[in-house]
Amino acid sequence: MSVCETASPLRDSPQLPRSTDGEPVFPEPWAAEAFAMTVHLHERGLFSWSEWAERLSAELHKPDRAEDGSDYFDCWVAALSSLLVDRGVTDGQTIRALQESWQRAAEATPHGMPILLENDPQR
Repeated sequence: MSVCETASPLRDSPQLPRSTDGEPVFPEPWAAEAFAMTVHLHERGLFSWSEWAERLSAELHKPDRAEDGSDYFDCWVAALSSLLVDRGVTDGQTIRALQESWQRAAEATPHGMPILLENDPQR
């Protein structure tokens, strides 16, 4: 089995939205990118499967989370962000600044065009 064919344990994440054939379903492209980034960082040894599962579970069970699971990938990104901060890869201020930059880029991008970070008028 090649590396590309090896199933990651992250595919078995609790409450991961799935299609009828069992494949992960992503509501937006950013969610698929967050998933892929998490798989990559796990495979590179930044965190173990058990650390990831514990962090994601903690986010999913916070009292302010949507009961219908509609914020699942928001929880995913919050869990990944906190792991990156804890591991010293980045800090919360840098993450917030990038989030704000992406938001400005989205607001400045004409409808139907790809959202690019370069579209942030403050960059």
